[in-house]
Amino acid sequence: MTETLTGDVPLLRLRGVAKHFGPVQALSGVDLDVPAGQVTALVGDNGAGKSTLIKSISGIWAIDGGEMQWKGKPVHLHTPRDAAQLGIATVYQDLALCDNLDIVQNMFLGREVVKSRLLDEGSMEKTAGRTLSELSVTTVKSVRQLVGSLSGGQRQAVAVARAVMEDAELVILDEPTAALGVSQTAMVLDLVKKLRDRGIAVLIISHNLNDVFAVADRIAVLHLGKMARSAPRAELDTQSVVELITTGATTEPAATKG
Repeated sequence: MTETLTGDVPLLRLRGVAKHFGPVQALSGVDLDVPAGQVTALVGDNGAGKSTLIKSISGIWAIDGGEMQWKGKPVHLHTPRDAAQLGIATVYQDLALCDNLDIVQNMFLGREVVKSRLLDEGSMEKTAGRTLSELSVTTVKSVRQLVGSLSGGQRQAVAVARAVMEDAELVILDEPTAALGVSQTAMVLDLVKKLRDRGIAVLIISHNLNDVFAVADRIAVLHLGKMARSAPRAELDTQSVVELITTGATTEPAATKG
């Protein structure tokens, strides 16, 4: 199969994925498609398996059963480096940013640009500024601003920009709007839409269904380690998603949205 994706081949496909920790079955027979250039929301109650699933996709935990495909080809992820080499970048809730470093230093941490044995500060500043500009992040005063001085939304933007700068084709966002105010939440949701506009797939994990329905093209609901349903947003409504989250099934057909 060629690298060019057809409409029937998602960027990432999981089939029958299972993961256990001793006697605890965290994931069982999970099927999930993440199309290229779309936002897929992963929702579920605490303990549903969301964290286990994204850590498996991110290469932190190898799956125990089933198959994972990337661009139609089976892949085996054993480390985060394996995932990164494919083009999968994960922004966890803690963001993994260093408050005592500025934006440029955070974005290039561990992969600094060196010229004549010296840090090429000018090149890194330009790249950081251009990446933030392409994502329409306009509230940051300077790329030399300490990350510790940024708002929650701005910190999310820096973490996402770092992922995009690594040529990610799939960005996983773990609860990106948790504990953010209204304006900062709007900024992060706009950032998600901007990633989609650039053709980057986004897998967003969220407890906030308002945020989910605001940005998602598809919604996948996990219930007790199993995929209760995965469907286009238009085939689901808030009530049906809540029922899937809490019981794993719906009592009524979901309303079709135009």
